[in-house]
Amino acid sequence: MPCRAADRPLIQLRDYNVVMSHPLSVRFHRSDVLERLKVEASSRSVSISALAEELIEEGLRLRRHPLIVFRDGASGRRAGLVDGPDVWEVIGGIVGGDVPVVDRVERAVSLFGLGPERVTAALEYYAAYPEEINGAIAANIAAAEESEEIWRHRQQLLAG
Repeated sequence: MPCRAADRPLIQLRDYNVVMSHPLSVRFHRSDVLERLKVEASSRSVSISALAEELIEEGLRLRRHPLIVFRDGASGRRAGLVDGPDVWEVIGGIVGGDVPVVDRVERAVSLFGLGPERVTAALEYYAAYPEEINGAIAANIAAAEESEEIWRHRQQLLAG
């Protein structure tokens, strides 16, 4: 007697998500490029697809923002100025505060020792990716507050 679908138990899978919104097949003309991609993905413990997407995204950003580079660090990959500080550091130093808006680029030039074109490059990157830079600024503030709290606690312990 054949088994009908209605007679079979329903199987539910939990905590299993596959996100494949925009699949793309890529062919490499040079096999060494694919091999280097595999080695790099393995060394970073990420999938080849994830690394390829990251590199493509960064490459597209570099084309629009030629004075920006991407660096690895304790907090992950982050945007920085070529031969300069991270973008979030520049933006954190000039956005907000009590310096008049018209004087902020000049302030950053003197504060960071950068040319105006580099400060402008940081501002243009910030305008394109404000969530990323605001997130980095917020993470830095949180880390600084945590470090200060640890320092205060240590000072209290030393004072007896």
